This record gives sequence, structure tokens and C-alpha cells, in this order.
Amino acid sequence: MSTDMTIREVRTTLLRTPWPDDPWLAGHPLGPTRDLVVVEVVTQSGTTGMGYLHPLHLHVTRTLGACLEEMVAPRVVGRDATEVEAIWHGLWREAITAGRAGIVMMAISALDIALWDAVGKKAGLPLHRLWGHFRPSIPAYGSGCFRASGGDGMIAKAKHYVGQGYKAIKMQVAHVHDLRTDLDNVRRMREAVGPDVEIMIDVNMGWSADTAILMGRKFEEYDVYWLEEPVLPDDYAGYLRIAEALDLRVVGGETHWGRADLKPFLENPRLPILQPDPMRGGLTELRKLAAVADTWGMTIAPHLFPELNVHLLASIPNGIWIEQMGLLDDLWVEPVPVVNGMITAPERPGHGLSFKPEVLRDFRL
Repeated sequence: MSTDMTIREVRTTLLRTPWPDDPWLAGHPLGPTRDLVVVEVVTQSGTTGMGYLHPLHLHVTRTLGACLEEMVAPRVVGRDATEVEAIWHGLWREAITAGRAGIVMMAISALDIALWDAVGKKAGLPLHRLWGHFRPSIPAYGSGCFRASGGDGMIAKAKHYVGQGYKAIKMQVAHVHDLRTDLDNVRRMREAVGPDVEIMIDVNMGWSADTAILMGRKFEEYDVYWLEEPVLPDDYAGYLRIAEALDLRVVGGETHWGRADLKPFLENPRLPILQPDPMRGGLTELRKLAAVADTWGMTIAPHLFPELNVHLLASIPNGIWIEQMGLLDDLWVEPVPVVNGMITAPERPGHGLSFKPEVLRDFRL
């Protein structure tokens, strides 16, 4: 059998899929369809690694596809797929003047995920064991108690999660409701789920630092677990001011681009939990972020993609929560389920994910 891991081809597939008929996804702000970018790295030995992006409400799939075809693929065909670090660094250096973040970083991330999948498959190991297994299962929190569904809708969804065994849920504030309504929704949520379920609150960058401090102090009465993304990502001073003023945890990181963008938080570790997104640096950057965060006593609870992030969290000592919203569960041949509030890393080689053939066939752009 050939062991040649030279990259023969990089294939890009753009998908536009309908949402599943799931009443618990009602109120989501992510648009009428799910747009995805799928990248396949095909090696001379026949090993194929798969990476993917779900840019959520951003309709940039064609832009990402063009970046992958014009900038990424020509620079990696002919390279050895096991040179993951060299390929990541080379692409990032190549793109430094055209965009160290944004579309370019997302394209690099998709390729990076595909490369790690290929390496894991070739080694015959799931990624969490390839990287050094730490534990098999991680607690998940039920996310997507959407503000647009109103207080009653958020509470109904939270109760649905609790009924499935989740010990934590996440609700939204800001943007839609006034401050009094937001506070009342938090109060009602605590009454609805009781004292033994953690409540995370997501502001989605909807407030100023002053408003976040004002509301955070009021939320503390209801034993809130964290206040997420209270301000815009570039407002580092605001983040640190909020964290200094409040007793509850202030967290963020999902809209920051890798270690460089999170450096102010790493230099001033007042945010106890970072939430990096695998679309903003790939698995290579997430692993580095986890190591640096651990050095400063910080923990990791990555943004979405539980079926992928489970490998990272199962391989590090400071991974504490995984976010489950069910956004892609219906697309996989073998989904990674949450059982009694816990998600277990699969033992399939690589990341162990593959799209259903009919998804790739029927929903191609």
C-alpha cells in the first residue's frame, strides 16, 4: 500500500442546505439556508482529509471558494500533507499583506482542518489521541435560546435542554429587548431552570462597557455563570474594565482571529475562559491558544462546532465546556451526540466526520 502523502488535489465544494424541520431552531438569526464550504485534500496514496466552514449568517461561500482556489490550493498541491505546521505558517506569511484575518484566515482554517483529518486517517488515530488524549468526555451546554423567540421561547428551549440532561444553558440579551426586559428574562430563566442549572448569557457585542457593567451587576443576583462578548472585539479596554468591575465571569474570543488578536487577553488574563472559533485559525491555532491559555490559568470553551471541537477538548487539560446548538447534526453520516449533557470524542480516525452523500449531491451551489 502506498504511503505517499503528497497532496495531489485540493477540492472545494460549496453547499447551500435547508435547515432541518426542528422547532427548537426557531428564532435563529442565521438566514434562510445553511451555506457551507467543504475542502477535501486528496493525497497520492488515496488518503483524503476533509475540512469545512459554516460562516453562519455571512453569505461568503463563493468568496471563500475563490480564495481557496486562487490563493490556497496552488500553494499546497505537491506538498506533503503531514507538513501541517509548515503549510499553515507559509500560507499565513504569504497572505500577510492581503489579510492576516477575515476570508484568508477562514480559508487557511478549512484547509488546516482537512490536513489534520488526513494525518489522523493515515495514522489510524482519532485526533484527540494523535494529540495526546486527556479525557474521553466533556460537558456540553445547550446553546441557542434565541432572543428573537422572546422570554417564553428562551425558557421553553432551556427546559428542553434540561429535560435532556444538560446542566447548563445559554440565553441571549441585547439587540432586541430593552434593558428592563433583558433583566426580567434572566430573572424568569433562573426561576424556570432552578438553582442547579448554569445560565450563560450572550450579549453578542450589543452593549457598551458601561452598560455591560450596569447590567452585569444586576445579573449577579441570579447566579449567572458568564457574560459573553459584552462589547465589540476590538474594545480590549472595555473587556478588561468589565472583568475588573464584575464578580461574574466575563468571556469572549469567538470573533477574534487567533493568538495575535487574543494577545491583549493573554497578556492580561482577566477573562478566565476563552472561546476561540476553529474557523479563525483552524485546529493548529486552537491547540496553540489552548496551551498559552493554560500557562496563564485560563480555560477554553470553543465557539460552536462541537463535533470538531470535541477532539481539541478531549486532548487538553483546560477544556471545560462545549457549545451545542444542533446546527449541523442532521448533515453527518455519524453525528457526535450529546448524552445526558456530555459529549464523547469518537474513536474514528481523523475527526471522524463525513457529510451524507445526498447532502454533497443535492445541495451543491
